[in-house]
Amino acid sequence: MQLSIHTQINSFPLRQVFRIARGSKTQADVLTVIVSDGKHYGWGEAVPYARYGESLEGAISQLNEFTLGYCTTSAASLRDWQQRVQQALPAGAARNALDCALWDLSAKQQQQSVAQLLKLTEPAECITAQTLSIDTPDAMAAAAIALDQAPLIKVKLDSDDVVNKVRAIHHASPASQIIIDANEGWSFEVLKQVSPELAALGVTLIEQPLPAGDDDVLGNFASPIPLCADESCHTREGLALLVGKYQAVNIKLDKTGGLTEALELQLEAMALGFKIMVGCMVGSSLAMAPARLLCGNADYVDLDGPLLIASDRRSPIPFEHGRMATAPAALWGGADARTQTSELFESLAQR
Repeated sequence: MQLSIHTQINSFPLRQVFRIARGSKTQADVLTVIVSDGKHYGWGEAVPYARYGESLEGAISQLNEFTLGYCTTSAASLRDWQQRVQQALPAGAARNALDCALWDLSAKQQQQSVAQLLKLTEPAECITAQTLSIDTPDAMAAAAIALDQAPLIKVKLDSDDVVNKVRAIHHASPASQIIIDANEGWSFEVLKQVSPELAALGVTLIEQPLPAGDDDVLGNFASPIPLCADESCHTREGLALLVGKYQAVNIKLDKTGGLTEALELQLEAMALGFKIMVGCMVGSSLAMAPARLLCGNADYVDLDGPLLIASDRRSPIPFEHGRMATAPAALWGGADARTQTSELFESLAQR
């Protein structure tokens, strides 16, 4: 079986400026990959992340090299292609987009959904975090109010005025569960100082408070709030070294290099006793659809990327007051090729 691989860059303007500890952005630039066996098509989306030394151009270059090296030859089955991808490409955005596109193609070829192929029971609905980007305490409180007592709020923070910002959000939305994402922006001294007060405010999880290379000190820290590894956790490699430092791990397909490794990471993390967060970069519903398959075994879901962009893909995942439905078959992972969204074919026509 020979495959063709097409890549393109899509840009999604954000609803408003999105600020985290390491910078801000006004649009999401994503990599879209479309694969075809000549009859069926599949597609996937990924976000190359500069923090990990990635770029859109670099990801496309990786895929072009893979295409030159492998797609001029045949493989016995699509499963062989999937194995080649895992072996030839490193974990990261390029492999993620291609891996997810191959799973979508497999669903079309075999006339089964990806969930059926993987024997996964996907919950019909799950609660996803809704993210507040860094701002003043008053502005963050107003943003929390606008979410109308959201079930789960994720608060992006740097080391500035941490407790006052969380207190303002808690008072504005007292029924909401709060998790914090520091994006490596704190020192150990800041963590020790603020964590008791944050626990008193009901914060239930803190993501990646320290830089990934400086987190060994957490092994001797009895945190009053569970800590979640994000930048410190990419794939199964090194997972065991996080035991004792973190109580949860954030699984993102852009870090694992796709759904294939993400499923394996989830199983191994659960076996080691970690709680599971399923997370995302800022992207469209196409990027969330494969990650949504991990939610049946997740303690926290953070797949609100489509809520941050001004306009989503066609046939988007439905969201309502923090509740996320399953992905429509017309978007990704459905069994019937005839339901594939016309946006995919228009993307090909524009090349």
